[in-house]
Amino acid sequence: MNTTGREGRNGGGYGDGSEGAESGDGLRLIPFRGLRYVPGLVSSLSAVTSPPYDVVVRPDGLHHLESADPYNIVRLILPQAATPGDRHRQAARTLNRWLSEGVLAPDREPALYVYEQRGGDLVQRGVIGALALSAPADGIVLPHEDVMPDIVEDRAALMRATAANLEPLLLTYRGERDTAGASGTAAVIDRVAERSPLLATTTEDGLSHRLWSVTDPAELAAVTRDLARHQALIADGHHRWATYLRLRAEHSPEGPWGYGLVLLVDTARYPLHVRAIHRLLHGMPVERALTALAGSFRVRTLEGPLSRALDTLAAAATTGNAFLLAGDGRFHLVDRPDEALLTRTVRADRPAAWRSLDATVLHATLLDHIWRIPDAPEHITYIHDTEAAVNQAERHGSTAVLLHPVREEVVRELARQGVTMPRKSTSFGPKPATGLVLRSLALD
Repeated sequence: MNTTGREGRNGGGYGDGSEGAESGDGLRLIPFRGLRYVPGLVSSLSAVTSPPYDVVVRPDGLHHLESADPYNIVRLILPQAATPGDRHRQAARTLNRWLSEGVLAPDREPALYVYEQRGGDLVQRGVIGALALSAPADGIVLPHEDVMPDIVEDRAALMRATAANLEPLLLTYRGERDTAGASGTAAVIDRVAERSPLLATTTEDGLSHRLWSVTDPAELAAVTRDLARHQALIADGHHRWATYLRLRAEHSPEGPWGYGLVLLVDTARYPLHVRAIHRLLHGMPVERALTALAGSFRVRTLEGPLSRALDTLAAAATTGNAFLLAGDGRFHLVDRPDEALLTRTVRADRPAAWRSLDATVLHATLLDHIWRIPDAPEHITYIHDTEAAVNQAERHGSTAVLLHPVREEVVRELARQGVTMPRKSTSFGPKPATGLVLRSLALD
């Protein structure tokens, strides 16, 4: 990794677009001076990166990341202290110390960044930049999930304290394929990826990551013109997007707070994987959860390993709502809900695709009506990793509710209708590694 570059202006052109920009009613992505780790001052780039804050399994994953390197980015995105205020102030102090020590340093001129993730048959490329924020009514950026106010408040306080976007949101858009070859943003990405990267590393999950800067005015203008014709779907980062909008309302929309750090991926070229996010029900033993389901759902105990149980869940999910309960050393398939019960408990004023979502039935029928469990952090933890959800349930005598993923086309169609899914309904991936490039609002 290097931090050298041509001398340039200090800002990213807030309020007037990138050089060579053409006006449009779609996405507006502008360059910024990325903050990046300086090689030689950290043990390795892979040792200071992290998954997004909401994917880190706590406390095990948090402790693992903290011990990997004293400068691991998790100390900024998930600071540890006695109170929320102390946590946020600690993150701000840590960021300022790393900047003064030179561990993090800004690039010398604003840039967009081409980002590549690669592993096995997977290749995903996109563009990281500062995106002009827009209200949901504008239809430029489409959310598809509800958010939890307490998490938005926590993320907002952290961003206020650090004056930084510490990790990019993952947004997707559908570019057009030119039969004569790539054009617009796609052509710029392909061309840039042939050059030597700013950084390259491989993380614990086996994915390799490469990052390039784009500073050429013609290439920046090509990206700007192309993206201005598109809208985007939030694939990952609904709480951070809501945080961006809250902070934008507190500041001038044409200043640095009117923009947020995002990774934009064209899913026409690089389709994302959609996974489910599972629920861990604290203080709810599996036996009690199953007893409460009597007469409302069919329940079958499954033999075999987790992989086989997930295959059975996938098969059951093709014909209706289905869930997998774990935590007592076995797996229990819950399916075939009573239709009259669904009619009584699921809202009727939403599209059929929303009413039939597993996440909808889980929250409206199971959590709210049958188990009567409030959707609050002290009662429910959301876990992306399937094995981690099962292990934590077994360790604490709780119940893990495993879900089957929703198809991307269902997510996108509901978003276009302006209908949000229950919070934490989907997990798109691969997600960008946190710590490769940060955005300081003080610099911009």
